[in-house]
Amino acid sequence: MSHPDPTAFIIGDSSRPAFGVSGAERLVRQFGKLGIETADTAQNADLLFYGNCAYGVSVLSALVKADAGTVLLDDRGRPVAMKVLSGAAEAAAGHIENGRMPEGGKGQSGLHLAGSYDHALRKTADPLVMPMDDIDAVERALFKASYKGVTDLVTKFAWPAPALVATRWSAKHGLTPNQITTVGLVLVLVSFWCFWDGYFLTGLALGWFMTFLDTVDGKLARVTLNSSPFGNIYDHGIDLIHPPFWWWAWIVGCAAAGMPLEESGLVLGVILAGYVLQRVEEGIFLAAFGMHIHVWQRFDSRFRLITARRNPNMVILSVFALIGAPREGIIAVAIWVALCLVIHLIRLLQAYAAARKTPLTSWLAER
Repeated sequence: MSHPDPTAFIIGDSSRPAFGVSGAERLVRQFGKLGIETADTAQNADLLFYGNCAYGVSVLSALVKADAGTVLLDDRGRPVAMKVLSGAAEAAAGHIENGRMPEGGKGQSGLHLAGSYDHALRKTADPLVMPMDDIDAVERALFKASYKGVTDLVTKFAWPAPALVATRWSAKHGLTPNQITTVGLVLVLVSFWCFWDGYFLTGLALGWFMTFLDTVDGKLARVTLNSSPFGNIYDHGIDLIHPPFWWWAWIVGCAAAGMPLEESGLVLGVILAGYVLQRVEEGIFLAAFGMHIHVWQRFDSRFRLITARRNPNMVILSVFALIGAPREGIIAVAIWVALCLVIHLIRLLQAYAAARKTPLTSWLAER
């Protein structure tokens, strides 16, 4: 027997929007993704949420599953949300609106209610429950909360500060994530042409800008809750498909620039096979153990910083291109791809061996 979707009533709203979205509208968009109906009145609501507050999705999900009478406290200790007791919704809404603990309520912090490990973003962080009084601080918190914890070194260390500026600008001017992804697709194609004709530095400049926009479109989708199934396929499909074409064009470009590879077929074969097989290894690990290979142990998360994905490979190519050795650069990429393939295979075999003794858990979830 199916249960009806929970209903939630929003108490008030924020005076200013964060990334162009008010507190109440942000909640409505989150409700839509979680299967929560928005109630017009508090009378028959199962959940209450104070509108002048930004919430992490994990907190909302946890509150839906919590016992009746559970009250969520913000980072200042103020009651801002509640899984209401039967027949007490209107009275509880009045208490929350005035910053008082509802009768019979049991206060819990977001951390106590939802835990700190974000499986989707592969990181450990306190769940977001933040009053929307200081919009600059709220936007920074929302942006930080949207960032994956385990990723490559460029995305993790180089892009956050400029990506926050670009995300704010995009939200202010009404750009959508798919529009930014489309600009990125154009840059993929132009970069491919530059590499193919041997214009390596120009192609790298455009390619790096594409990787930057690849960070911005995802963050914009998360902070504005403006994602869609199509957008997810569009963005991740481009990310998955284009890197091998860039490396192929780079090899062709070496010949165009008068520096042909004698073993171009071998180099391209190693890169393509390594690219595909590493994805296969990651897929096997995920299917077998229910988590990404890069979140198993601390080593795996650190190795993700430099593993042979697009951005680390771009770092290698950039260094060699700047010293006038693009041919040696693509050979170095092939060697690095092969080494990473072997390292991932070893980790996969070690995981199977470890799982015979005890179920695998992520080191991030244990922190």
